[in-house]
Amino acid sequence: MTATWRARVAALKRETLALYLAARHPRTPWYARILVAAIAAYALSPIDLIPDFIPVLGLVDELVLLPLAIALALQLIPHDVIVECRTRAAEAFATGRPVSRSAALAIMLVWIGLLALGACMLLRLMA
Repeated sequence: MTATWRARVAALKRETLALYLAARHPRTPWYARILVAAIAAYALSPIDLIPDFIPVLGLVDELVLLPLAIALALQLIPHDVIVECRTRAAEAFATGRPVSRSAALAIMLVWIGLLALGACMLLRLMA
């Protein structure tokens, strides 16, 4: 059962990369770009709401939240654009897992900022 879930997560990650590529495509509408950027940032983030190492529960966010968001995004992107981007994503995964250090850094900075904001709010409540 876990192997099937992991395969689905891998497929979701490929689809997420295709959505990321679609967000950068010039024929994608601006509102779809914003939604897709948020989905890709979350899916490719090294930090999840529920860490992946927690058995079964760690994969729930990727198996429930992401498919719903991806389904909505796919409705907003022109069909020929998403087909082209899926092909490019499959090629990228065929040569190994794509890595973007600048994207990882940006995502980590966002999480650190959110943690700092939460800590400041907690300190104000305690004072």
